[in-house]
Amino acid sequence: MAAPPHQPSTLKPFTKPLFRILLTTILCSLLYLLGSHTSNSIRSSSVAFYTTAPITNTSSSSCVKLEWAINYTTSSPFLDFKAHHSLSVSPEHHQIRRFSFCSKNFTNYCPCHDYSRERLFTLKRFFHRERHCPGTSDEKLRCLVRPPAGYRRPFPWPKSRDMAWFSNVPFKRLTNDKKSQNWVRIEGDRLVFPGGGTSFPKGVNGYINEIKRVLPLKSGSIRTVLDVGCGVASFAAGLLGYDILTMSIAPRDIHEAQVQFALERGLPAMLGILSTYRLPYPSRSFDMAHCSRCLVQWTNYDGLYLMEIDRVLRPGGYWVLSGPPINWKANYKGWQIKADDLRKEQSNLEDLAGRLCWKKISEIGNIAVWRKPTNHIHCIKKLKAWRSLVFCKENDPDAAWYRKMEPCITPLPAVDNIKGTSGGTLKKWPSRLNTAPPRVTHAASGVITQRAFEEDNKLWRKRVLNYGGILDSLVKGKYRNIMDMNSGLGGFAASLSQYPVWVMNVVPVDAKNNTLGIIYERGLIGSYMNWCEAFSTYPRTYDLVHADGVFSMYMSKCDIVDIAFEVHRIVRPHGAVIVRDHVDTIWKVKGIMERMGWVCKLSHSEHGPYHPQKILIIDNSISSS
Repeated sequence: MAAPPHQPSTLKPFTKPLFRILLTTILCSLLYLLGSHTSNSIRSSSVAFYTTAPITNTSSSSCVKLEWAINYTTSSPFLDFKAHHSLSVSPEHHQIRRFSFCSKNFTNYCPCHDYSRERLFTLKRFFHRERHCPGTSDEKLRCLVRPPAGYRRPFPWPKSRDMAWFSNVPFKRLTNDKKSQNWVRIEGDRLVFPGGGTSFPKGVNGYINEIKRVLPLKSGSIRTVLDVGCGVASFAAGLLGYDILTMSIAPRDIHEAQVQFALERGLPAMLGILSTYRLPYPSRSFDMAHCSRCLVQWTNYDGLYLMEIDRVLRPGGYWVLSGPPINWKANYKGWQIKADDLRKEQSNLEDLAGRLCWKKISEIGNIAVWRKPTNHIHCIKKLKAWRSLVFCKENDPDAAWYRKMEPCITPLPAVDNIKGTSGGTLKKWPSRLNTAPPRVTHAASGVITQRAFEEDNKLWRKRVLNYGGILDSLVKGKYRNIMDMNSGLGGFAASLSQYPVWVMNVVPVDAKNNTLGIIYERGLIGSYMNWCEAFSTYPRTYDLVHADGVFSMYMSKCDIVDIAFEVHRIVRPHGAVIVRDHVDTIWKVKGIMERMGWVCKLSHSEHGPYHPQKILIIDNSISSS
């Protein structure tokens, strides 16, 4: 039987290689599109939840949204560096070990001006009242300084200029010792500052009116003033009416808390004394220096202290002196000093001022005024003829951190002609604030160029705008005393000039560039500082502390925990702190601050989410401690 003819096999498309490739491609494409759609949906809902979900955990160990949040140009959420997991953790694992509080006797503790440390040093030339800081970590106080019982938020500016809560500065000695001179008096639960003073029999306004007859206080040419032996800073308060900013200094002496009174009033002040070291300011800083019976021995020690005033006084600047020995003929009985002693003292003072090449321009009643020359061309010739005082030979007249004073004249920069102003002529206030100063435009080294100065101004205007909500508090008068711990060119302070605040511009001695002279030429004030030590101020004296790169700067120099304790000491209980630094440093600082009981918020800087610089904001007013 013949075999049947061959039949074609049944069609099996899945066995064909080409078909398998085509089908695989289609399936992969569908899965990719489905996965992409699902991922986007999840990511969108996640972001929406993250940015809108209410925050329920307001413990001090969490970063929570503050009542004044920063406004940012980016829409990124608050930064979250915590690990995320689904394991339940017992409540005690969330607890942060808090730093303890100091005992009550440390309520007004000033680490570098402590009475107990003063006893270790000589009384000669009041050296015991210079800065004497704890040296080793074991000596440093690592506890939280408590406010006094009954502490209250200070009065808002400008009301604070005239009164303060007694419970905030509970010292009666000045009210008793200076009762007849009307420095300060107690009225119920308040301290009242009527504007009196030892040399102000007609009140501070009457005193300033006498000075105004001689000096151009309204012209804008006098902007920065140094007041030595400031009392409660009534002179500084009176000068504010002329848009003049005064750095008031006084030692911590038997008249308790003079500087603390001044800062409580919202007036710039710091602990300081003419003793052994230079004042912590650069040369050619102040347009005027003032002493109203400050009891400084101007003619002793080869005229050392008047030479220090000469160093910090700007070319063409003024020195105003009232009290002994001025007008001694009319006052020696009241001062209970022998007439002959006062006559000799004034004669020596006049001679010393002349050898400094100062010119006496007025003596009206109890007030005498001298003027420093605008350059040293004539002075060089005089000193060669007299062979008395000599010019200092060191090449850095701005160096002033623990630098001993020397009995020599700080030389002024050279000029081309007798009418020139050494170092350059400053613009009048307020034009000088945002104009590149002579230390920038005339700088031979070109470290800070005019372009860099202008760009720095723009940068800080942008940054201050990004600080957003905190400016609302400034406008409302919630903050008055502000410290910038690393002020650079003073751009942060200049950007706040429209608000009713003043800024203590601090230039760390560890900073790359010494810019404090530039800051003073802008019409601002400040001080040198080593942040491994404590600042020369009382606790609770600043409403806002701004720290730009400070903690990174000192990371390898000292323990930043001590810097954090210092920030806590000087910030008022209702104040705030802004830390701008590298994210790694920020995270370390955040951990320290939370142990102090402060709540915080982390955010991106104006550079956006991919830049390592971040911002930590601490609002002490909502602390849970």
